[in-house]
Amino acid sequence: MEQISFEDLNTSKCPDGLIPAVIQDATTLKVLMLGYMNAEALSKSLDEGRVTFYSRTRGCLWTKGETSGNFLYIKDIRKDCDSDTLLIQVEPAGPVCHRGTTSCFDTPDEEGFIRKLGRIIRKRREQMPDGSYTTKLFIKGPCEIAKKVGEESTECIIEAIGGHRDRFIYEASDVIYHLLVLMESMDVSISDIEHELSLRHR
Repeated sequence: MEQISFEDLNTSKCPDGLIPAVIQDATTLKVLMLGYMNAEALSKSLDEGRVTFYSRTRGCLWTKGETSGNFLYIKDIRKDCDSDTLLIQVEPAGPVCHRGTTSCFDTPDEEGFIRKLGRIIRKRREQMPDGSYTTKLFIKGPCEIAKKVGEESTECIIEAIGGHRDRFIYEASDVIYHLLVLMESMDVSISDIEHELSLRHR
C-alpha cells in the first residue's frame, strides 16, 4: 500500500479543501462510490483500516457502515498523477449504496463469472454447508483436491488431442472449478494469480 499523508495531496483545485476519494472493489475492480476526505478523515481511515469520509452535508466525519455495518475495509490506497484525487480499493462488507445495491453507480455488472465462482467457493469454505460437493472437497483437504485437478486436467488433455471442442469446454470447466477450490484451500486468490502474471509480463 502506498504511504500517503494529507500533506502529500494537492488541495489547490479543491475550494473546500476536501479531496475526492473514488472507492473501488479490490476484487471485482467495480467502482462503488465517491466520497470526500479531509486530513482527519484520511488519518482515521488509515489508522482503522476502514474508510471514513468527511460529510459535507453534516459537516463532520462519517465512517461508511457505522449504521448499516457495511464497512469498507481498505486493501490499497493511491493518489492520482496530479495528487488531487484518491483511489481506495476496498473489501466491502455488504451493499455500498443506501438503495441496497452493490454500487452507487448504475453500471452494468462487468465482473466475470469466474470471479463470482471464486467468491461462492470462499463462502462454501467459510460456511461448510452439508450436502455441498465443494464442502466435501474441503473436508478431504488440499492433497485430494490436487488429485482432482490432475484427473480433470488429464481428461481435458484427452479431449483436446481428440479435437472434441464441446467436450474440451466441459472438461476445461471442471479443471478451472477444481483449481479454484485448490487455490482457496491454499489461501490464494485470483488477484494473486493476476499479480504474478503481470510481473512476468513486465
